[in-house]
Amino acid sequence: MATLNIDEIMNQPRRIQTLRRIVESLADGAAPLMDLYRPYVEGLSNLPSDGRFLLVGNHTQFGAEGLMIPYYVRRQVGMRVRPLADRTFGRMRGLPGDLLAAAGAVVGAPETAGELMRHNEPILVFPGGGREIAKFKGEEHTLRWQDRAGFARLAVEYQYPIVPVALVGGDDVYRSLSTRGGRWERLSQRISERLSGRTDMAVPLMRGVGPTLIPRPQRMYMRFSEPIPTDKPARTANDKWVATIKQNTQEALEQAITDLLQLRNSDPYRELNPLAWQKAARPPM
Repeated sequence: MATLNIDEIMNQPRRIQTLRRIVESLADGAAPLMDLYRPYVEGLSNLPSDGRFLLVGNHTQFGAEGLMIPYYVRRQVGMRVRPLADRTFGRMRGLPGDLLAAAGAVVGAPETAGELMRHNEPILVFPGGGREIAKFKGEEHTLRWQDRAGFARLAVEYQYPIVPVALVGGDDVYRSLSTRGGRWERLSQRISERLSGRTDMAVPLMRGVGPTLIPRPQRMYMRFSEPIPTDKPARTANDKWVATIKQNTQEALEQAITDLLQLRNSDPYRELNPLAWQKAARPPM
């Protein structure tokens, strides 16, 4: 699939529109299964009902956030979320690229994000990108944003409220066995560079149930925090305000992760033990 242009973003081809209806029907049909799984989800009332907001989340190794966040947002406000995908998405061809496009994903470039903001659509971004997914030992439940502040710059430019959305549980499905800076990271980095040309996608050694890669059963915990307004005060330098918005968003997200970790640690249902269902932690009403 070639890189999307602006017209394709807002007026998708018929095949994508057809796939979109199929994807949404499948998502609606999955509601009973999602409810049976009983993830802990709080703060949905913090989502602006007009859909004009930028969701800023954390990536996990299991990747449940990529499915859960759009699902619950659509369930709450009735609108499709537009995830900003890695630029490699623009090079995907055939059915995989079409499915991502049908799910609302667009290339995470300033011009595409700006076009979505001009049309007041809900947008989802993970500032850590793909490099935040692979967590080496000791990096679980942490953000790897480095100097990335593009999301804050766009939010300020278009006065788009930011809703931090944290997910805990995805980093517990697999256990990382290797530490960053070791031999395995260097080997994995060389392999990644040869296959993809990227040097920031090293993958740690992991295990799931026992010594296998079978996923460990884990409950997911998600929080939508209060919106962060981005309207720039008078006589405030733009770069300074962008840095402030980035810091405020990161601190809100890290605090939500910390709170959810504490909640998870006290939840007897965290490993989906059916015998502990009646004692499972439940979101505040």
